[in-house]
Amino acid sequence: MDKTSGRPVDNSPRGRTVVVTGGTRGVGAGIARAFAETGDRVLVCARRAPEVPLDGVEFRPLDLRDPPAVHAFFDALPRLDVLVNNAGGTPYRRLADADAERHARVIELNLVTPLTASLAAYDHLRRTRGSVVMVGSVSGSRPSPGSAAYGAAKAGLENLARSMAVEWAPEVRVNTLVVGMVRTELSHLHYGGEDGVAAVSGTVPLGRLAAPSDIGAAAVFLASDAAAYISGASLLVHGGGERPAFLDAATADKPADKDNKPADKEE
Repeated sequence: MDKTSGRPVDNSPRGRTVVVTGGTRGVGAGIARAFAETGDRVLVCARRAPEVPLDGVEFRPLDLRDPPAVHAFFDALPRLDVLVNNAGGTPYRRLADADAERHARVIELNLVTPLTASLAAYDHLRRTRGSVVMVGSVSGSRPSPGSAAYGAAKAGLENLARSMAVEWAPEVRVNTLVVGMVRTELSHLHYGGEDGVAAVSGTVPLGRLAAPSDIGAAAVFLASDAAAYISGASLLVHGGGERPAFLDAATADKPADKDNKPADKEE
């Protein structure tokens, strides 16, 4: 027993129940698999069942935009230790190409839905001294052309998590995974084919897009006793971020040419 936190020191989370919203494919499936591999009981909830069943993961049909249904789902659980608010997403849509109501639906899915699920789960989580993991995005901290409503929602989600962490302490920890580009079944819709994925990967300092398992490992860490003193934090999982564009545009401080002569100077 940790005398400071009052929690058992045990990094093997046997007996925990974990809910991953929208965890049927892509990042959500990677998170669900990661928790299942630790021995947790994992439930994923979404409107449609996964096309490929996930080993060790239970599916429950749920429309996360239906608050009464969300509350009924959590009320029926015997216990809950970890809630991962993963459900979200957006199509590519420029602001002027749709009315405000359509953009508002994106904000609802990516911001209001996690709030609804968290409130529905709160009583369980405070009893188990559990945690909430929000799945945020780098789109919440940089311009997000073509997905502006999504970026605004993710910025709000990160702020919501910080406030929630203060209000719900010390019983419940709340943190955000700030996720960068991930290679999933739908990557071609965002980056094109293999050539596009390779080109985009080259813009990431670590040289590749994240795998869903990378995000899953980070989520497992934030929900573990190894992160017992981490709350209200934002963990960047983006491979080093993005190389500033001005570095490639600038004419100063370029690498030397093949003759070891400065590329921007004459003899």
